[in-house]
Amino acid sequence: MWFKNLHLFRLTEPFTQSAVELRESLEKQRFQPCSPQEPERWGWTNPVGGHDDLLLEQNGRLMIAAHKEEKILPASVVNEHLAERLEALQEKQQRRPRKAEREALKEEVLFELRPRAFSRRSTFHAYLNPRSGWLIINSASQKNAEALTELLRKSLGSLPIASPVLTNPPGTVMTHWLSDDSQPPEFTLEEECELHSPQENGGIVRCRQQPLSDPEIQGHLQAGKTVVKLSLNWRDRFSFVLDDEFSIKRLRFLELLQDKRDEIETDDDPLLNFEADFKLMSGELEKLLKELLEAFGDEANSLA
Repeated sequence: MWFKNLHLFRLTEPFTQSAVELRESLEKQRFQPCSPQEPERWGWTNPVGGHDDLLLEQNGRLMIAAHKEEKILPASVVNEHLAERLEALQEKQQRRPRKAEREALKEEVLFELRPRAFSRRSTFHAYLNPRSGWLIINSASQKNAEALTELLRKSLGSLPIASPVLTNPPGTVMTHWLSDDSQPPEFTLEEECELHSPQENGGIVRCRQQPLSDPEIQGHLQAGKTVVKLSLNWRDRFSFVLDDEFSIKRLRFLELLQDKRDEIETDDDPLLNFEADFKLMSGELEKLLKELLEAFGDEANSLA
């Protein structure tokens, strides 16, 4: 359950639903499998395996989980069936099929194959903290994060959220950090970055496992490239990659937090383990986010 890739949203209005009301809202969109012709379906599932409750509440924080089922049809299979149909139509009418006919035949092929398609299922956790104004989604994909917010909006009727608007653009600030090692003391630069040229069709430089103070990297900065991704360590608790859209990737919980987690007694109960992880993770994440926001001059669109 430990989150690894964070998409961050801010509440732009107070969240007023109680936990009881939120459960009722989620229940309306409880996950149901795809029908034979549906290419994809989303719905809410239990955040903790083996439990039926769609909501886990802890210390005011609300954990939810969206389940996604998608039908997988290999392009090679679709193209093979489509080619056969197109060839038959061309032989029958002695002409090359028109664009509209090709598209209609493709839809026909998809309609016939979809009931036999493989299903792939994925679960995406998120949590909402009405007091601090955060909605945090664990997903490496922007598309899936947006699908989860749409599902939540559909369940609630409205969802007034926005990406954090920072006083100082992250890319600009991180470029200064990398240029002169001026990051706040609670953050340490690690050994990964991605630099882009501001010019159209300009160069891209990706570095891994390389000291970022190397003259080669500094030369790229002096040539005008700016940081779009930078690996950081926060207080020896987390390491992560921050991008210029203020998304966090490849979040790792370091030894200090792992030791802290090991000290919590849970008696190997899955629910107690999940709750302990949630409590530790959410508390530390929000401390990290608070100091990240301060490092970028704070924000303009939060309620916190």
